[in-house]
Amino acid sequence: MRLGVLDVGSNTVHLLVVDAHPGARPLPAHSHKVELRLAQLLDHSGAIGDEGIDKLIAVVRDALQAAEDKGVEDLLPFATSAVREASNADDVLARVEAETGVRLQVLSGEEEARLTFLAVRRWFGWSAGNLLVLDIGGGSLEIAYGMDEEPDTAVSLPLGAGRLTAGWLPGDPPDPEDVRALRRHVRAQIARTVGEFIRSGAPDHVVATSKTFKQLARIAGAARSAEGLYVQRELKRESLEAWVPRLAGMTTEQRSELPGVSEGRAAQLLAGALVAEGAMDLFGVESLEICPWALREGVILRRLDHMGSD
Repeated sequence: MRLGVLDVGSNTVHLLVVDAHPGARPLPAHSHKVELRLAQLLDHSGAIGDEGIDKLIAVVRDALQAAEDKGVEDLLPFATSAVREASNADDVLARVEAETGVRLQVLSGEEEARLTFLAVRRWFGWSAGNLLVLDIGGGSLEIAYGMDEEPDTAVSLPLGAGRLTAGWLPGDPPDPEDVRALRRHVRAQIARTVGEFIRSGAPDHVVATSKTFKQLARIAGAARSAEGLYVQRELKRESLEAWVPRLAGMTTEQRSELPGVSEGRAAQLLAGALVAEGAMDLFGVESLEICPWALREGVILRRLDHMGSD
């Protein structure tokens, strides 16, 4: 059957259409993506204003039309941190449903971490052993660890690249003092969680997902996305540590000219790099592998599992 997953994230609204059935690998058939930047549309009270809700409704309508055009039989719509943490989340969800018919399921940060972990486990298989999975989104950082398809430990921290850029790095290029302050904040937040994971022992394989990690790996020399899903892509901490001060000295426009960095993501790449560097350092990770599957694939796989058991 043809499934669609509608991901209302902090940066983008992304419709992914796949051909899938229980027990088979989902095959991508279509991708429809709009940069909405919901996390940046919050007002001083933490609410998504009427303009932001109107934009979200328009984008959801367009995604619904695209899903219909592509023959989607079952649509799985969900929202992550930007909607989850909005002070008027209930109103946003009600308006979206009333005007589009789409009932967005709001995932908790821990659910995000668990579903992303499921996707990574299925991609690498059991031979990967104990997995440590890192995912940097627009609003949050997810960390998960375990041997099975359900992680033993999963946490979500408010360290998304978009959120941190808006709250900590107003300059372009940013003020060095702001960069240092953000670095301290990021590491203090991550350090609080490290003990939960270290007790479980060292991971056999460290994996990262998300656009931020993919772009960091690309500027550090990893293969282009055009070379396909099955090319191994790694990010070494040594390379990342060399890039962080370079990114800190660049303007958004200069970052957007780097290989693999989109214009829409260039502003938040430094904050994402500080989170990635902090996580790799505090968890003692010298090198990690980039996984092409992440949260959207996890949502699809969970749906297929339920179909198979019905």
